[in-house]
Amino acid sequence: MNLFTQKDIEYKFIRYPETSNKSLRAWSAADEYVLLKFQELEQASKKIPIYNDRFGFLSCTLNGYKPMVVVDRKSQQRSIEQNMKINELQWDKEQLQGPLTELPEKVGIGIINIPKTMDLFELYLNHLSRSLSEDGIVICSFMTKYFSPQMLSIAEKYFEEVEQSRARKKARLLILKKKTKRPKKELIHTIPFAFEEEGREELRQYFGVFSSGNIDYATQLLIEKLKLGSEDKKIMDLASGNGVIARAIQLKNAEAEIHLMDDSLLAIESSKLNLDPINTHFHWNDTLKDFEANYFDLIISNPPFHLGHETNIEVSIGLFKEIADILKPTGRFMCVANRHLNYKSHLTKNFSRVDIVEQNKKYVVYKAEL
Repeated sequence: MNLFTQKDIEYKFIRYPETSNKSLRAWSAADEYVLLKFQELEQASKKIPIYNDRFGFLSCTLNGYKPMVVVDRKSQQRSIEQNMKINELQWDKEQLQGPLTELPEKVGIGIINIPKTMDLFELYLNHLSRSLSEDGIVICSFMTKYFSPQMLSIAEKYFEEVEQSRARKKARLLILKKKTKRPKKELIHTIPFAFEEEGREELRQYFGVFSSGNIDYATQLLIEKLKLGSEDKKIMDLASGNGVIARAIQLKNAEAEIHLMDDSLLAIESSKLNLDPINTHFHWNDTLKDFEANYFDLIISNPPFHLGHETNIEVSIGLFKEIADILKPTGRFMCVANRHLNYKSHLTKNFSRVDIVEQNKKYVVYKAEL
């Protein structure tokens, strides 16, 4: 548990998902910098939207303003709810907003913790600028080591004035003013992809979803090595992204019952653009605990190993245990991973047999059976 004191009030924070790395806190110096800047501007607005507040630090410390919290990840929502409860703060779920739904009212100040993915930063700016008042201000925060010139070029698309602050504890702010007149449109990438003998399709995905320019090579390798049997009737695409793996399955077997699950709401909404809805089920979640035991014949995944800027495989390791619980005794789990992650040593703790289906200098495709 991490402690933070502001105006003689002590706040307690726990990271969700939990981590064994005790050096990691639930906030950064960039978050603290936002609070200082907000104190200078708070008289301008009593209602604020907050974007990418990963563990709820700003949602809790600014709770008195009943902020609108724009949430893409289910794990983020759980983290905020957990820390609100720990600090005995009142929390109305109506304060939660999705990144594809218009904010319900005009706002004077917006706060964005700049995400690792610049596409997602642009989607947030696009979303916020639609509801920002003409004289509104946006505070964007980042750690200096993660600075990218793209931050400035994207910000300048939406605001005439882009001011970069001085560094404080290795953190900086971008202060954005005078929003530009940009058309209101959804930010969607179109990605052509050839599904072997099934033909070429154009997949669509919202800005901010993993691998925006093309289908990443690891996923392509997994699709290439995927073989379906007559027994594969109930299948899950875990960490499904834009749904390309599920679409490959659907093209091979239109009768299969397919489930897609992802922590990202943008990913789930993207996959809905690409799949036939018949026999297809979409789950915005970060845990498999809601599924029936011994249910799936096949689970397939290109699991994430980053949490923002952090390299973190703890989430994937936790999912391996949950996967084993919901597979049928005759079922199997297939995944692809970077070689250096050494997933085989973790898979063998939950599966009696783990085979390497394919490997190259960078990636490994595993097949695990109970």
